Amino acid sequence: MAESLPPNPRLLLVDDEENILRSLKRTLRKESYDICTATSGDEALSLLNDQRFDLVISDARMPGIDGPTLLSEIKKKWPWCIRILLTGYADINSTIKAINDGQIYRYISKPWDDEELKLVIRQALAFQYSERRRLALEKLTRKQNKELQALNASLEDKVQARTEELKETADMLDAAYTELKHSYVTATEVFSTLINKRLPANRQPNAKVIALVKAYAEYHQLDEDLSRDLYMAAALYNLGKLSWPDDLFMASSDLLSKEQRLEYLKYPVNSEQLLMALEPLRETARIIRHHQEKWNGYGVPERLEGREIPLGSRILRLAVDFIELQYGLVLERRVSRDNALKLIKRYRDRLYDPEIADGFLEMCIEVAPDVEHEDPDIVALDTLRLTAGMVLARNLYAASGMLLLNEGKELTSMLIDKLVAFEKGEPDGSRYTVYVHRPDEEETERAS
Repeated sequence: MAESLPPNPRLLLVDDEENILRSLKRTLRKESYDICTATSGDEALSLLNDQRFDLVISDARMPGIDGPTLLSEIKKKWPWCIRILLTGYADINSTIKAINDGQIYRYISKPWDDEELKLVIRQALAFQYSERRRLALEKLTRKQNKELQALNASLEDKVQARTEELKETADMLDAAYTELKHSYVTATEVFSTLINKRLPANRQPNAKVIALVKAYAEYHQLDEDLSRDLYMAAALYNLGKLSWPDDLFMASSDLLSKEQRLEYLKYPVNSEQLLMALEPLRETARIIRHHQEKWNGYGVPERLEGREIPLGSRILRLAVDFIELQYGLVLERRVSRDNALKLIKRYRDRLYDPEIADGFLEMCIEVAPDVEHEDPDIVALDTLRLTAGMVLARNLYAASGMLLLNEGKELTSMLIDKLVAFEKGEPDGSRYTVYVHRPDEEETERAS
């Protein structure tokens, strides 16, 4: 029990009879208490005003201020002080008054049992000590709760400020990353012009492949990442050709010797290896590596088949073949735009993904992107973009090979209408590409 008591408890014993006080002190002499005595209620109140006591034991019947009244006064002024009443068997009314008004801890009957008295005092002090600790803990808890609330409010403000700071930083990083990705695309297009310096003037397809890939991506609304990787692949797919000898550059792919053919087939892998060290170009490098695979599984370098071929590679293959056929890089002769589209249609399920090939052909028919002629004064147009007064720069043939209009022919509204009607009657749905001389500004102004 000792460890549950306050250190050096102070007791005040109040009784108008000295012998009772001596008897109480004698009973408690071996206890570790600091004991004071008072012979009246007034003296007890005076001591309480000057000193702090943990427990008061008061006799019920005393002249002047009796025990219940004293304990009631102590309850009002020093409520934390434990109050015990000594009473005789006949003092039932005093006991009730002490219980009701003084809210005493216990009452002890005279004559008391020494051991019971000591036990009651110990229990009372232990209870008091426990209550003091509980109250102190409650006070500390309230204080800490207030501090915690203040800290939480401060923390919320700091978190909010930090969150806004992080969001601002994230937005800046996103903007920087977007700018970096855009810079990579721009850099690859610039680098493609350097590749062209190694290629003959009439065999520089990169710019046209880039324009065609962009038109396809916009027409079919490809996602941003795939579009960006495709743009860069279109700019850099020829990178692996830089180490070629001049004679390999000048030969069409269908006329290569066995040794040249082996060297030619390496260029997609060589291009990929030159780009692999650049992390933002990893997917671009992968597209380039597989852009010479064939839908039927007989391509290079890994003989991938069907959808095993990366989507970007399937799209790039179409764009490269369409442009390089017209540049004479595939066959011995240059292939017209219309015939290039026919070859793509013919091989749509052998060389190309049929679904993508159909989308590519649809895009070329609907959008009809021009593949610029070597002569800047010549433009390629579909029939719907022709206007009266334009002059043919090349002979125009039907799908059957029949000559429709001669080079140098000036178009009239009637000729254009007949040409459109004839085009609609082509059995395979072929569309014509008409090469005309670019009208000068004065003629354009007069026409308008």
